[in-house]
Amino acid sequence: MILYPNAKINIGLNVIEKRVDGFHNLETLFYPVEAYDILEIVESDTLKMFQYGIDYPGEVMDNLCVRAYNLLKSEYNIPPVEIHLYKRIPVGAGLGGGSSDAAFTLKGLNDLFNLSIPDKKLWEYASMLGSDCPFFIYNKPMLGTGRGEILSEVEITDLSDYRIELVYPPYFVSTADAYRGIVPRNVRELNGEKFKGQSLVEMLKEPVEIWKDNVTNDFEITVFNKIPELAKYKEDLYKRGAVYASMSGSGSAMFGVFKR
Repeated sequence: MILYPNAKINIGLNVIEKRVDGFHNLETLFYPVEAYDILEIVESDTLKMFQYGIDYPGEVMDNLCVRAYNLLKSEYNIPPVEIHLYKRIPVGAGLGGGSSDAAFTLKGLNDLFNLSIPDKKLWEYASMLGSDCPFFIYNKPMLGTGRGEILSEVEITDLSDYRIELVYPPYFVSTADAYRGIVPRNVRELNGEKFKGQSLVEMLKEPVEIWKDNVTNDFEITVFNKIPELAKYKEDLYKRGAVYASMSGSGSAMFGVFKR
């Protein structure tokens, strides 16, 4: 079985508050985009994992794909598999490549072994693997709240008349580093900062041309401070005619929305 796990972008990302468990509540729109890894899963005599393409930090057998397999193996009598992952989505870019690989592994194993696990249950498994993983079970534009794992369908401005261009700056940004120094919006409000009254969903129903002034990614504040060069990539997208540009997730990838 060959699958093509896709990337995502975050259109708007508001870090609302820090929780007592150390995580942050946020509000973001997950949007699937056309950048893909290649994932092959075949039955085997023992569990094996092979990785190609872009270097991925850590031990191969610690990969989220292996963790996804072991998660299902703990509850279903599935045989060992051999997993081949060709990485094409940049790592540490805020595009959710690793999360997508894990979610597609869950979905692939479900289909390969006819487990008939419903999407709601796959969502539960995916939420055990990472905050972005559940989105890729549904893989359509959805509002993410909580850690990002609470998903709801929303209507936004139709983007069919626009194209999305991804830019991959040569910088790695870990999510943990991006969160260090982030000041949640509830604290910023206490310090006197004012935010627009509209919710992110309401803003995304407005014409794309006015998103520039309203739809923001809170991680840009801290990440651009640490890596000032990244701001230039965003500026360049606007110079080339993008009607909206932003960093995706915790970075470092940028995207621009261009009129077709």
